Amino acid sequence: MPEQIKDEELQPEQTEGFKLGEKKTIDEYKQLDQNDESLRKWKESLGIGSGTSISDPKDPRKVIILSLGLEVEGRPDIIIDLKSPGAVDSLKSKPFTIKEGAQFRMKATFKVQHQILSGLKYVQVVKRMGVSNKMQEMIGSYSPNTTDKPVYEKKFEPETAPSGMMARGHYNAVSKFIDDDGQTHLKFEWSFDIKKDW
Repeated sequence: MPEQIKDEELQPEQTEGFKLGEKKTIDEYKQLDQNDESLRKWKESLGIGSGTSISDPKDPRKVIILSLGLEVEGRPDIIIDLKSPGAVDSLKSKPFTIKEGAQFRMKATFKVQHQILSGLKYVQVVKRMGVSNKMQEMIGSYSPNTTDKPVYEKKFEPETAPSGMMARGHYNAVSKFIDDDGQTHLKFEWSFDIKKDW
């Protein structure tokens, strides 16, 4: 029977002293002190004020995770297209292989709609033989995508797969994308195998 990962294990770490700011609409941000150069640059870094919104009024989601990928130098990227029906459900039953000791980097492409997204994080718990390993990656804050910037991509910090006879085998994982408001945008179970070779 596969090991269960509890929801409380997937809670993101909180930064001590961090206080969430007041929520504003895109239009309110656009009107903020137009003569303040540093504020203008900050708004530009979020993509506020350039291009036409591509948010779908019929789709209430604030964040749409489009794909997940695994980059390994010298090998083709493994890309999981999450737009296709059933893609998330098949992640658990179709494990992918990682060579022991290999250096890899995960990446995600996503779209933001309707309002500013504050503090998106990726939280992952991997379990094998009763031992849990939790990882968290800060993705950041983003404005809704526009015709000028239709998709965002975030490459995570590089990781090294475990190695040695004891490290080889099947791993179960649960991951989620969650923001500073505590809203989970995608949660999914998946699995992978650490093998001696690809």
